[in-house]
Amino acid sequence: MSNQAHASQVKQEQQEKVQGDSDQIRASSYALLAALLAKPPTEELLTQLQGIETDIDDEKDIVNAWSMLKLAAQGNNAELIADEYHVLFIGLGRGELVPFASWYLTGFLMEKPLAHLRQRLLVLGFEQQEDVHEPEDHAAALCEVMSQLILDEETDFETERDFYESFMGNWMKRFFNDLQKTESSGFYRSVGQLGEAFLDIENRYFSMMV
Repeated sequence: MSNQAHASQVKQEQQEKVQGDSDQIRASSYALLAALLAKPPTEELLTQLQGIETDIDDEKDIVNAWSMLKLAAQGNNAELIADEYHVLFIGLGRGELVPFASWYLTGFLMEKPLAHLRQRLLVLGFEQQEDVHEPEDHAAALCEVMSQLILDEETDFETERDFYESFMGNWMKRFFNDLQKTESSGFYRSVGQLGEAFLDIENRYFSMMV
């Protein structure tokens, strides 16, 4: 192998490693947001969040968001956060926020966005688990799907981008912004900040890769 060919191969391998590391970070971020939105964090998860280490080379907004989440985890316990979660997302009949795509896009639950999502999930091979009773357009469920798509080696970039733009990019940033502004948000204000900062990066990622 010539020196030029070897250098080209090394460069390609380095690019693939960087891309692989980036995808792992993206998938983990989506998975964390899914976990925090699906139910209140456990003490174990809070302990993990209290030990967050940020990369100073990352963008300022995402570094600040991770730092705020770490501080929020250090200043709360699982019981207090569970109460906050109940007020925000469950309430008496309905919480202060409704974390569903159909609600944000139409003002009603179980509308056309959910039907379109269900069709796409079937095509992608996703089936709702029997013990899950929330509609599939819940913010947590969508974040979990994105995490799995990123980690699936058979899923190409276009499939990722199409799913994100069709079912998340058109409403979820507004939801995270609302989460920061809601009166009852304490710990979850930092979750909203992280979600908004992360989606800003995702939006740029998908636009640059066109």
